[in-house]
Amino acid sequence: MTKISSLLSSIGTGHSKTFKELYGNEPSVLKQQAQRYKNLLQKFSDKFNGHEAFLFSSPGRTEIGGNHTDHNFGRVLAGAVNMDNIAAAFPNDSNEVVIDSAGYPPFSVDLNDLAPNPKEFFTSSALVRGVASRMKELKYRIGGFHAVIDSGVPKGSGLSSSASFEVLLGAIFSHLFNKGKLDPVQNAIIGQYAENNFFGKPCGLMDQTACSTGGLVTIDFAKPDKPIVKKVPFDFAKTGYKLVITNTGGNHADLNDEYASLPHDMKAVAKELGVSVLRQTTLKKVMEAAPKIRAQVGDRAVLRAIHFEQENERVVHQVNALQKKNFKQFLQLIIDSGHSSYMYNQNIFPVNNVKEQGVSLGLAYSDIILKGAGAWRVHGGGFAGTIQAFVPKTLLKKYIAALEGLFGKGACYNLFIRQKGAIKATF
Repeated sequence: MTKISSLLSSIGTGHSKTFKELYGNEPSVLKQQAQRYKNLLQKFSDKFNGHEAFLFSSPGRTEIGGNHTDHNFGRVLAGAVNMDNIAAAFPNDSNEVVIDSAGYPPFSVDLNDLAPNPKEFFTSSALVRGVASRMKELKYRIGGFHAVIDSGVPKGSGLSSSASFEVLLGAIFSHLFNKGKLDPVQNAIIGQYAENNFFGKPCGLMDQTACSTGGLVTIDFAKPDKPIVKKVPFDFAKTGYKLVITNTGGNHADLNDEYASLPHDMKAVAKELGVSVLRQTTLKKVMEAAPKIRAQVGDRAVLRAIHFEQENERVVHQVNALQKKNFKQFLQLIIDSGHSSYMYNQNIFPVNNVKEQGVSLGLAYSDIILKGAGAWRVHGGGFAGTIQAFVPKTLLKKYIAALEGLFGKGACYNLFIRQKGAIKATF
């Protein structure tokens, strides 16, 4: 069903199975999302004078375990969330991709030129070109299309808006030109390739994999070109807890050196131990070597290596706790992860701006409000941005009021784990 008039009728008030899978059961939310899709289709029709379209959705992601482990071939635990990017798209019988994305200037990409262009670094055009280039190299068909995109994954929210956009593009190319044959993990690898080589940002594969696969997943990057992705069957909705991500603010513009220092420090320790990455060694060997290598790599690098080895193993314990439905143990492991990031990994605030410590403040408030009743940790890259908390429903209003009183109204995102990854949405 591609007729826009038919899609509008099928969407109705948003009470279809698809809407409930993507956004939950709350009537007001479903109604809001239904209107969001209708607005998207109307904009597509107005912009491109089109009468047919396909709908797509790609979730943001939340990192639950494995803080800064993926770039050293470690393990992670992540989940797709109900905040998503959505698109209306249709082939345009050309070799040009034309995208109108809400809040951004429209742009187009000529698919006759698929070479990386440093002048395009950090732009959406670079990601379109990168995804198309890699898909063509892998013998997938590509072609031009018109698309209107609405992002419900706020930039800077720590929910990986760029990864969600990348795998959304993969899903569009897959369904418009390849009968939906692109595997979710392959979609993630293509997205990472685009971000690394066309967008100009080094990154691991966790974000793209969580967004493309959906649900709660544990990912083992021991062989990063062939990550082992396993679904973790666990229903957070039945725990009586809510997943809350809080944007503590802060400026990410000057943090590139801070982010780059993390894999650099870890790999420096690995090199001293005769391996390429920390996954290829052990905590015991790191600690035994520390007295000899401190002068060469620095104490911070040793601490970060300790964090990696413990955090990598902690992911295994988190998954086991969820599989055994031992949620109390899981919450303690989340707290332990947060402490390790703070004390050992040291990615809570930038060393060149100690006066700005929004993440630290958010964690302090969380500790005071949730102690003995929930869990909290830094979320994602760190230094600025977001924190994560598992909050009992009985404390939800108090927690959000306190955190938004500190960081501003709308700083908290009340989320759930969504089972669907990047998909063509049918109603």
